[in-house]
Amino acid sequence: MSILHSLEHPVEAGVWRGSIPLEHRYTAGVAGERFLRGLKEGKVYATRCARCNYTYVPARLYCERCLSHLGEEAWLEVGLEGELLSFTQVHLDPSGHPLATPRWVGLVRLRGASGVLMHNLEGVTQENARVGLAVKAVFRPAKERSGSINDIRHFAPV
Repeated sequence: MSILHSLEHPVEAGVWRGSIPLEHRYTAGVAGERFLRGLKEGKVYATRCARCNYTYVPARLYCERCLSHLGEEAWLEVGLEGELLSFTQVHLDPSGHPLATPRWVGLVRLRGASGVLMHNLEGVTQENARVGLAVKAVFRPAKERSGSINDIRHFAPV
């Protein structure tokens, strides 16, 4: 079958069995790198689209709504406090094994941001878990930070 031959039915497709060794490296990109450097400093940076009035956290280089370039004037620091928009209690690890102690994960919208971060929660219980709960980012000690989303240890009720 030539490369220009079109298939009439999917069963006509050929199969090549084997493996292809592939490597890849994910980079955070220009905006992502600046966002992560901010976390290392204990700050949360965002970008705001002047056209859409949408504030991206994590920061973006282009608006996903109108495709505008978000230049230097779009960068701002948002607060470390926000509100819990959604949450769940996790009972299994990624492999499906039960956790010794369940943990909480939530969607947090920081004050001044439109976008949300999904992150670990501490101090959230069955009694106080609710949409709208005021939370604050708790950072790792400065010496332990590496420029990762995990530089925020968790969010805790204010």
